[in-house]
This record gives sequence, C-alpha cells and structure tokens, in this order.
Amino acid sequence: MPTVSVRWQKETFPAVEIDTSQPPFVFKCQLYDLTGVPPERQKIMVKGGLLKDDADWSTLGVKEGQKLMMMGTADEIVKAPEKGPVFMEDLPEEEQVVAAGHTAGLYNLGNTCYMNSTVQCLHSVSELKSALTKYQGRGNDLDQTSHQLTVATRDLFNELDTKVKPVSPVQFWMVLRKKYPQFGQLQNGAFMQQDAEECWTQLMYTLSQSLKTSDSSENVDMVKALFGIDLVSRVHCAESGEESTEEESVYALKCHISHEVNHLHEGLKHALKSELEKVSPSLGRSAVYLKETRINKLPSYLTVQFVRFFWKRESNQKAKILRKVDYPIELDVYDLCSDELRKKLEGPRQILRDEEGKKLGLKPKDKNNDSKDKDVNVPDAEGSSDVSGEASGATSEQGVLSEKQEHLTGVYDLVAVLTHKGRSADSGHYVAWVKQENGKWIQFDDDNPIPQREEEITKLSGGGDWHMAYICMYKARVVSS
Repeated sequence: MPTVSVRWQKETFPAVEIDTSQPPFVFKCQLYDLTGVPPERQKIMVKGGLLKDDADWSTLGVKEGQKLMMMGTADEIVKAPEKGPVFMEDLPEEEQVVAAGHTAGLYNLGNTCYMNSTVQCLHSVSELKSALTKYQGRGNDLDQTSHQLTVATRDLFNELDTKVKPVSPVQFWMVLRKKYPQFGQLQNGAFMQQDAEECWTQLMYTLSQSLKTSDSSENVDMVKALFGIDLVSRVHCAESGEESTEEESVYALKCHISHEVNHLHEGLKHALKSELEKVSPSLGRSAVYLKETRINKLPSYLTVQFVRFFWKRESNQKAKILRKVDYPIELDVYDLCSDELRKKLEGPRQILRDEEGKKLGLKPKDKNNDSKDKDVNVPDAEGSSDVSGEASGATSEQGVLSEKQEHLTGVYDLVAVLTHKGRSADSGHYVAWVKQENGKWIQFDDDNPIPQREEEITKLSGGGDWHMAYICMYKARVVSS
C-alpha cells in the first residue's frame, strides 16, 4: 500500500496509507476522519483531473510519497452544549406541572373519592381560583368554620397547581368535616362514603358566602356570577284559572331520569316542568297546579346534576338509576330560556354563527352585518339587570373578565364530568374527568391522573356498572364586542 501526504488548506497530513484494493471512496473517508471534510465535498487532484469515488487506482499512477492536494470545506464542529440535558424530575415542581400538562392528583384518605373528585372539578375553574387568591379574610358576618374552609380550599388549589406528586388533602378534609359533620360519619370504625353532589353543593354554598362577604369589593357575588342560574316559573291552575310567577336562583340544573329520557336535553326539559298540589285561595281546597320554569339568567359555568339516586323504602337506602342518558360535548340551552333572555341572546348567537362560518370558509350574509352591531348593543342595560344573557354585566364588576364586553350565547362546552361507579350513593367510587387548559382531558382517579381522549368522555353515559356521569360542568361560549 503506497503512502502519500495530503495538503489541505494550511495543513499537511504525512504518511496517509492508500489501500489500493478498496475504491477511492474509502480513502476519502480516511481524509474525512483527519480533516472533517465530508467525502462529497472533497476535491482531490490526481493525474487526469479530480479523484472519483469509483476510479481504478491502477490507472491513476499514484506513487509512494506522492503529494496530493485536497480542497473542500469541513463540517461545522458541533460544540458541546453549555448546559447538559435536563430531565423532567430535575426541574422545579412548578415547571414539572407545565411539562406534565396537568395538575396533581389527591390521595384517598379513606372513602374520600367523593371529595377528591369535587375538588378536581371546581379546581379547573380559573376564575374561582383567582377569586380565592384575592380572598382577604373573614368578614364580620362570616362564621369561623366557613372562613377556615375557604382558606383550606384556597391552599389546596394552590398546592394542586404547584405539585406534580399527589397531594394529601388532610387539612381540607378536617375543616370540611368540622363545617359539615355529616362528612365525618363512621361505620364500623371507618369513614363512610358520601354523596359527591352534597359535597359539591355544601362547598359551593360556603364559597358563595365567604367570597361575597370578603372585604375586597371584587369578590362580591363572585360565585353567583360564575355559577348562579336565575329561574322564572309560571304557576297555573287550570281548574281555578289562578296564575302566579315565581323566581329563584340555583347553582345547578337537574336532569330528571325516567323511561322517556334518553338524552340530557330531554331530562332538563322534564325537570323544568312539574305538577304540584296546594291550597287554592279561590277554591278553598287543594288543587293541582302546573309549574313551567324557564332560565332567566345564565352563568359563566353551567352545572348539571343527573338525578340518579332515590330513596328505596324496601332497603331503606339510596338506590341508583342506571339508565343510559347521553350528554353532548356542546350544549345549547337556548330553547330552555325565557322569552326575555332569548331576545338578548339573539345578537350574540348571530355573531357566533358568523365566526364559526368564517372558520369553515363561509361568508356572513350582508343583511346580518348591520344587525350585528344593533343586536349586541341592544342589551346595554344587561349589566345592571338581574335578568341577563350577558356575561360581562355580571362578572366585570368582579374583575373576572377582560375590559372587552363578553356576551353569553346560550352555547356551552363540556369542561368537567364527575362520575360514579357502583349501585348506591353510599358506596362505589367517584372519579373526576377534567379538561385541561391545553385542551386535553385527564381522568383524576384520586392520586392517579390518567390522560384520556375526548371520545372516551361521552361514553360515561350509564347503562351498566361502569363509571357514569353524575355531574357535568359546562363553560359558556362567549363573543366579544
């Protein structure tokens, strides 16, 4: 094998052996190791011109000690990173939460899945977390245990946001039992399973009192602005012709379940229409009245409870209705609203349709261009009205929304589902399924967060012994003006 020297730029590489039994490409690879110039960039001058990769050495007349000239640009030398690789477990916990894409789970302290699932669903409401952060302390008309439960909720929410490893909700649980002793019931020396809906309702009531009575004016009516639903009912007696109107505020709609109900919307309609018996002043005796209810003000977050449990006299315990009731990812409650509220929703709904049409490449009709501004500006009094279909009027006072006016449309998107698995409210297992800010769904099975696909969420509709929806929470789809 002949030995040659190769000159490249200002460098000379002496004693480079050439294996003439191998094609010149192998020789070029040797030079690549020495110079960093890839074979395809090398231009080596030999007899007859440039050295080709598949040339025959015997025809090139390369001699021992011959000097060869090479031209070509070397690859850029890869510099070692200034910082080595950082593994997720080495990141600060706050950054681990962001990397994980979801918040922490909650340890089960002994039949506390009802509490854990409730906390995880409400924790997903960013406006509620913001209000708790601003909570200044106990007001004059707030009892001590309500204050303690509010502080415990705030601290637990904060811990969930800053931890990746499961959190132990011991302090929150202790205060919850202190405020509401029914959650501390024992059976054979162990804490009993409780109804998640009762936990949800009691916690909601406490927060509505504490945040409303906070010294900070921003928190006045916060919970009502976020979750409150105003209902108006027409009570009519066909026999006497008597008619009256009733108004009430609730934090959740009920979905009644019967053999006729197959879908959430049907169950809501059933719940808003009922018969009741009471004394008729004109008849002087009991009579049957028909009560027809409509929504007169919508919230930012619409909560729906499936009425799955009822008291069974034979067994003297709560029994469960297992019937399958489908529910949508997108819920439109326009037809459940009062005439007054429907008028206020018409303008924002048209804007919403136009915006969604643009996404699909459709052009809005010209006749709607003029009506848009009119419709949106019609409910100027909505902000001061108690009966409103406009979000900012209720919530801008609390600083929940941006400076832009945001109008409700009556359309809602599913953001959380609380499910129950089992045949009794006093047993079984509760789980929260929560949509994260990144759009992904997480199943919070106590201390075990599990990613889920959206199509799996709508399968929790019942019909067997698997997890079935007990509470659904929807977030309002709004339009800005």
